[in-house]
Amino acid sequence: MFSNARKSYEQGAKATASSRELEAAALFKAARLLDECKQEWDAADRPTRLTEALRYNQRLWTLFQSELSRPDHGLPKPLRANLLQLSAFVDRRTFELMAEPEKERLQVLVDINRSIAAGLSERNVPDLEGLKAELPPPARKRK
Repeated sequence: MFSNARKSYEQGAKATASSRELEAAALFKAARLLDECKQEWDAADRPTRLTEALRYNQRLWTLFQSELSRPDHGLPKPLRANLLQLSAFVDRRTFELMAEPEKERLQVLVDINRSIAAGLSERNVPDLEGLKAELPPPARKRK
């Protein structure tokens, strides 16, 4: 009886670990794609690569939003709320960059993705309160 319970727990733990690692890998990839655009800003293919990188990042965060919005999600509500706020910022910044690409404004998306990915990789929950304090305010619409 106990060996079945142990096996079930171990399988669940492996699934959780592997999904966290997949999420971390996807976030690291998004950060790398965005950072490459920033590093090679003057490249002829930058507009296409930037659009692809921003869309990849947007799809990834949309998946996170969908998962975090589920009432039966396992994360504590305060952490889910912080992640959803962070995802709203990521959405705003992504749309701003799609409308008006600016090299300097990519860095915050790179930093967010790397920070969350590092936390997932370490099997720790990242300090979202500290990260939120470092975020710049949303850009104002230009007239």
